[in-house]
Amino acid sequence: MDSLQKFIPVTFILFASLTGFGFGYSIINGPANATVLAGSEAQFNCTVSQGWQIIIWLLNGQAVLTTTHSGGAVVTMDRFTQQNYTSGENFTSELIIHNVQQNDSGKIECSIQFNVPNSYAFLSVQVNGSLFIKDHNSTVRKNETIEIVCEALGWAPAPNMTWMINSSFVDKSRYVTNHSQGSNDLHNEVSTLTLTPMANETLTCLAYIEALPKPQNATVTLLVQDSLAENGNQEDSTRTRTIILAVTLSIGFLLLIIIIFIIIYCCLKNKESTYQKELRKVSTKKTNDGSVKTRRSSGNENSGYSPEDSVYTNQMPRIAPLPPMASNFYRPEEDLEVSSPSEVPYKVQQNRVSPRRPTDYPVNPRKIRNVTLV
Repeated sequence: MDSLQKFIPVTFILFASLTGFGFGYSIINGPANATVLAGSEAQFNCTVSQGWQIIIWLLNGQAVLTTTHSGGAVVTMDRFTQQNYTSGENFTSELIIHNVQQNDSGKIECSIQFNVPNSYAFLSVQVNGSLFIKDHNSTVRKNETIEIVCEALGWAPAPNMTWMINSSFVDKSRYVTNHSQGSNDLHNEVSTLTLTPMANETLTCLAYIEALPKPQNATVTLLVQDSLAENGNQEDSTRTRTIILAVTLSIGFLLLIIIIFIIIYCCLKNKESTYQKELRKVSTKKTNDGSVKTRRSSGNENSGYSPEDSVYTNQMPRIAPLPPMASNFYRPEEDLEVSSPSEVPYKVQQNRVSPRRPTDYPVNPRKIRNVTLV
């Protein structure tokens, strides 16, 4: 690419020399200095008189664009283009550099060859970085001296920094600016403003470089309290509210725990009481059943009891139950003679025959067991 760029101007020079043209013309107006921001466009104009044959544009000694009278522009780099203007007998070539970079800064030359001095200008590419006011407390106390710090990072060249308070510029004696070198040939600036605010104020930090149409700025508003006492009262009030809230939440939490314990205790006690009642019922029932069994087993078996004849009982006709007997059917206990089973001979007990009931009387079919009391 470099050899091609060098070859094209040489070819046109030889062409102009062999044709005999190119004598008697000159550069009327050359390019002017330009200062632009990185990433923007830069334009340079070169006006020549009638009879010109070739115009060569150079950046830092390297040909970037060539224009001929007969063939037009020869573009060697996409970022470099031109526009042509004709006014009477004069011709103007405008070089346009797109998306300029910081390393494009340097000397721009317009050359028409044949021992005509080149016309040149300088291109300055500048970089605007960031600007901000560092963290600070926007609420300050009256008559208290404070410092506000503003930082400009990544600028080229180093910016000029100033301060404004309520739209009025601050005297340079009230702030100090320190410079430091950053990476990629960029610069950093830190400016510290010292002031004692008496009322609410708006502070503005400004950074300026030539390529900026207007300074870049950062703003902060200071709120000034009337007195320390008021500030102390506000802090005490806030602290009191915080303490009250903490105590209230603690008491509420403690009461909630106590209520939960009471509920759990009552439930357990109620459950235990119900369980004890069931145990008492079971114990009482067992005691009653034992007393009944004891009473039942305390009597003596009547060995003289002889069951009724099963055959007779089965053959007995089913008769309706007898009507209630008169009370005089039974004899008083004192008229009964009770004998011990040991006094009744065993044979007599075996030979004893149960009296048969007449069939013409109503008989209760229920079995009757005779018990002899001892």
